[in-house]
Parts: sequence; structure tokens; C-alpha cells
Amino acid sequence: MKTPDGRIQILRGDIIRTLKPSGRGELEITDVNNAYIRRDEMTWEELDGWWTDAGTFESLLHASNLVAETGANKMNTATEEVATNA
Repeated sequence: MKTPDGRIQILRGDIIRTLKPSGRGELEITDVNNAYIRRDEMTWEELDGWWTDAGTFESLLHASNLVAETGANKMNTATEEVATNA
């Protein structure tokens, strides 16, 4: 898993060893983010567009509908031409 700073730090275990399973019995990425915040190592960047969760069947359907409605799955013309002429 790639961490926010691009290192593969979680798999080394220095953060993951501090995590406790949530009520769902899973390790949560929010807890990883909070560990970075406590270390004053969290950075962020705002991206254009939208984001939605897709962790349930209902939210996956919602995400699929958003992609279809917004054209998020469409390539731009220049990319299509390069792909076609390759």
C-alpha cells in the first residue's frame, strides 16, 4: 500500500503495529491518516472533480452512476487519437 508521502511505510510495520481493528474488525485508513497527522507528516492536495465511497453495493452503484453521468470514464480526443493510431 502506498502511503500519502509515497513511501511503503505501512507494510514495514512502524504505523500498522500501532493500529487496532475497528468495530468492523478491520484496520482503517483513517487511523493511518491520523498517525501521520500526529507525526506532523500529513500532506494533502485538493483535486478537481468528485470522490465517492464505493465500499458497499449501494455506494458502488452510486459511483457507477456518477461516472456514467459525468463522463468521468471518457478519454479526451487527443488520447483517443493516440490510442487509435498506435
